[in-house]
Amino acid sequence: MATFLIVEARFYGEFNDMLIAGARAAIEAAGHEAEVLTVPGALEVPGAIAMAAESGAYAGFVAIGVVIRGETYHFEIVAGESARAIMALTMDGIAIGNGILTVENEEQARVRADAAQKDKGGEAAKAALALHDLARRFGA
Repeated sequence: MATFLIVEARFYGEFNDMLIAGARAAIEAAGHEAEVLTVPGALEVPGAIAMAAESGAYAGFVAIGVVIRGETYHFEIVAGESARAIMALTMDGIAIGNGILTVENEEQARVRADAAQKDKGGEAAKAALALHDLARRFGA
């Protein structure tokens, strides 16, 4: 049994709760444990994962959050930079499933976060689990 860390950008609590529930269910269904760490926003998620990865305490990570398009360019910066940083960490061999939703509105977020609908939290956890299995297979 391994422990996976769910790192959530706690901005849209209702949606995050659904994403976390889906991620936790997928991790536990695979026979592992999950812990949750909360950070202020999506831009802080990759940094928190990098710090936690250095501890060696976690087999993998699930990034959780919701970024909803607003009236300014800020959406593009947050969505793009958080995804870029998570991908960079993944390329360094850290098993991360990216469940940070980038959506146009709250209804899209609700559909994607809900485990009974698109279950993006569960999908992100399954990606982290798959990468963890690959790392073990290749001796990383």
